[in-house]
Order: sequence, then C-alpha cells, then structure tokens
Amino acid sequence: MKRNFHNVLLGSIELFCLAAEHGNFTSAANAAGVTPAAVSRSILRLEERLGVRLFVRTTRQIRLTDAGQVYFNQCRQALDQLVDAEHEITGGQSAPSGVLRISMPTPYGHYRVLPLLPEFRARYPEVQVETHLSNRNVDFADEGYDLAIRGRSPPDSSLIARKLEDAELVLVATPAYLKRAGVPQTLEDLQQHDCIQFELPSTGRKIAWPFHINDQEVIDVVTPSSYCCSDDAMGIATLARSSAGLVQIYRFIVEQDLARGDLVELLPQHGGTSRPFLLLYPHARHLSLRVRTFVDFLIEKLDPH
Repeated sequence: MKRNFHNVLLGSIELFCLAAEHGNFTSAANAAGVTPAAVSRSILRLEERLGVRLFVRTTRQIRLTDAGQVYFNQCRQALDQLVDAEHEITGGQSAPSGVLRISMPTPYGHYRVLPLLPEFRARYPEVQVETHLSNRNVDFADEGYDLAIRGRSPPDSSLIARKLEDAELVLVATPAYLKRAGVPQTLEDLQQHDCIQFELPSTGRKIAWPFHINDQEVIDVVTPSSYCCSDDAMGIATLARSSAGLVQIYRFIVEQDLARGDLVELLPQHGGTSRPFLLLYPHARHLSLRVRTFVDFLIEKLDPH
C-alpha cells in the first residue's frame, strides 16, 4: 500500500480542525502550542493540495466554505477514530470524550431524549452533546452526525437501526372542543369533526390515523384535514390544546394534559396503536467510544426490554 499522507499533512489536518472548531487561527494556535502563522501555513498547504478554499477569511474571523464543512466533518470523524483506536489498544481511554452530534424529531427530542442529557453528561462530563431537532433525514457523512433517531426504517442499507421503543398513540381533544362539537362515539364519527393533521416532510403526505378494530387488526383512517402542520410536529399539540379539534398524538406528549383533565382521551376501545422510534448510526468497524456509550445509555433508558 502506498503512502497517501505524511506527518506534516496529518499535522495540518489537526490544525485545520482546531481552526474550524475555534473560529480563528489565533485560538487554534494557542490550543496547539504553535504560532498563528504556522496554522495559516498549514491551512494554505491543505488548500493547495485539495485545490479548494476551506475558509472564507475576514479581518475579524474565519468561517468554513461548503467544501470546508464537508472536509471538516470527515476529518474530525477520522481523527476521533484514530484517537479512540490508540486509547483502546493502550487501555488509555477510561471515559468517553469529544463532541457527539445527534439528530432527532422535535417531539421525541423534547419529551424523551433532551431530559436525559443532563444525566448522561453527569456520567460522562468529557462528552459535549450537539442536538439537531427536525423531522428531516440527515446525511451522516456530509453533515457530520454520529446518530439519528427516526420513526421509520431507513432505505440506506449502510445504517444500523435499533428500536428504542414503540410509542403509543392516543386520540385527544379539549373539553371545550367536545362541548362545542360533540364527543365521537365511533370511528365513522371522525368524518364529522375538525381533525388536526401532520404532514411528513419526506413525502408531503398527511399521516393516516391507525386504530384497532379488534385485538389483532389495525386499520388506517383518513380523516378530514381541518388543520395541517408540517415539519414541526409540536404544532399539532399546540392546536389541540387550543381547542382547534381532534388529534391523534403520542401519549408521551399529552400524558400530563390528560392527567390534569386539560385533554380528554377519545375512542379508547380503538386505542393502543403505536409507532416505533429507531436509533440510526452508520455501519462501522470501529465506532467511537462516546457513540457506543450513548447508544448503550439510550437503550438502557428507553427500551423497556
């Protein structure tokens, strides 16, 4: 195998990553124990080798170009894996460290994962956690994410999917809405009500509502779309709490509203349906210690089995 890298180039990559993380050459130089001029020369060597600009420079700051962001995401992951591999072999890494980047849907983040992060950081204070809350599917390689949580299995076979839980769905409305519009007694009655829908960003389709019609069979009911939210699923909860209409929503979002009587559960004889939430991460022969640790932590906290 021929050599593609040498010590100077690897050092330049490390200085490039420090400059990207600190946002200026001086702070990167201080962190590395070199001069700002040495950092600048290293970046210039990389840009000449790659034939692209990595930073946009001004008199006060630097910022990554689009190409620089892609290169940084890949280099940061590669350097982290080198450090983890060295520590694993020498037994030098007793605790995970570094930056962990995770993307997750808005409601699952707010109600399931974000409340757990202080406990995770208390256990592993050397790990910094960056969260991205959105229903958009992210590109692990190009955007530099370590993990993602989604409600559907990915079409990408390069990703590992581990189920975190089956989240129960519940049909709810406020007492004020029910006083105004009446209480539905059957699934057919839903067609006469104001229904609040969520539109999947990936398909642009409104999500049908699943209901049990007996112990074994589940049907999807397409309801009238009086209101529709897209991108941020928390919007449907806000509309329901404002007496806009009926909504089928995850129980974990509204369980406190139900306990206080601010929302009422409807058609419980057809309830009990659920949707899965999956933890996704790339196939890798060597996952960093912080990623493996966080995976184990979430499984411990969220998987009932």
